[in-house]
Amino acid sequence: MQQQVREHVPALTGVLTIVSLALVFGAVFGVVPEGLLPRAEGALEAIPHINALLSLTAIGTISYGVVAIRRRNIQTHRRAMLASTGIFAVFLLLYLYRISLEGPTTYPGPDLLYQYVYLPMLAVHILLAMLCIPFVYYALLLASTVPVARLPETRHPTAGRIAAGLWLISFALGFLVYLQLYIVF
Repeated sequence: MQQQVREHVPALTGVLTIVSLALVFGAVFGVVPEGLLPRAEGALEAIPHINALLSLTAIGTISYGVVAIRRRNIQTHRRAMLASTGIFAVFLLLYLYRISLEGPTTYPGPDLLYQYVYLPMLAVHILLAMLCIPFVYYALLLASTVPVARLPETRHPTAGRIAAGLWLISFALGFLVYLQLYIVF
């Protein structure tokens, strides 16, 4: 099985990326049938705040993983990146659950900031989040199917650097979006 996955990493990356984006766009555009998901009112209100903490934690684990690999500490790097992936998965599940039931949050601040600060920041956040998905999948698939000693010979280091950079910026911008929606205004 591992050999088959290794031979088809680009194709699997594409399939996983398409499925992931379809789930996100389906949730954002209300494709999930009403009544399919249980409504947990207290949880719905807490999700943005939990996700903000998850974002900050992911920034920390991704940064820790980057530092670890620069120091050639492969096991620490691997643990940090797996933790980052797990944190992101929880973040995404909570986000999809909330947005499926509630839809997008309305910007509560002034129109001028909405047009010239919030929307551009949100657009870049969304774009980077979408762009990082295939790089994350590609790096993870290589890391899980190629022996550690051979990973430097693959595109894993390049994909990982791109994924980490996009992921960090996206999480940081997402946190700034959260601050504008729930703390500043």
